[in-house]
Amino acid sequence: MLEAIDLSKRYGGHEALRNLNLSVAQGEIFCLLGQNGAGKTTTINLFLGLLAATSGKALINGVEVKPNSNATSKMIAYIPEVVQLYGNLSGIENLDFFSRIAGFRYASDVLAEYLLKAGLQEAYHRRPLASYSKGMRQKVAIAIALSKNADFIFMDEPISGLDPKAAMEFTAICKELSQMGKSIFMATHDIFNAVNVGTKIGIMKEGRLVYTSDTAAVNANELQHLYLKTI
Repeated sequence: MLEAIDLSKRYGGHEALRNLNLSVAQGEIFCLLGQNGAGKTTTINLFLGLLAATSGKALINGVEVKPNSNATSKMIAYIPEVVQLYGNLSGIENLDFFSRIAGFRYASDVLAEYLLKAGLQEAYHRRPLASYSKGMRQKVAIAIALSKNADFIFMDEPISGLDPKAAMEFTAICKELSQMGKSIFMATHDIFNAVNVGTKIGIMKEGRLVYTSDTAAVNANELQHLYLKTI
């Protein structure tokens, strides 16, 4: 369980996040919508342990993040909008490097299996990452998350900049991760993808979570109308 309890973050007089309460259970995909500055990235950074909360708690599997970030970091993985990997290394070399940093050592056939599970075709495993598209880089990042055996995967605008085919492939991979029992917390602007991939949806405005719903209870047009009301 990923859980925020009255979670708040202030920067001087600016309240970036106000009394956030939410939970994400095993296998759920929570898509958080909101304008730039609404508090989505702040929320992610609090769960990653990159920021300390002003008040309230961010919990991962019942463990409060900031005082125990060494422990909680082993349960999570993060895929930013722009994946930062080494362009001079191949996909499999990047995976080997980052999995070793996390404390895991895998044989090459196991590394290849993680890349295949993440949707990266074998023909690209040993090509330099500098030749990869954004969608392919994201697949390497997903493979890294799998190699860490992360329970929770945080994603910040993962669909941004992807062509329709790559976005469709990414959505399918997220659903497969959910079926594997992985939980995903995704900050996004893409309403239609949120409805397609998410099991739950939230809308944030000025640091407040103003709407939540199961995706089964709302369609894209209804969600777009609700989202536009927050602007």
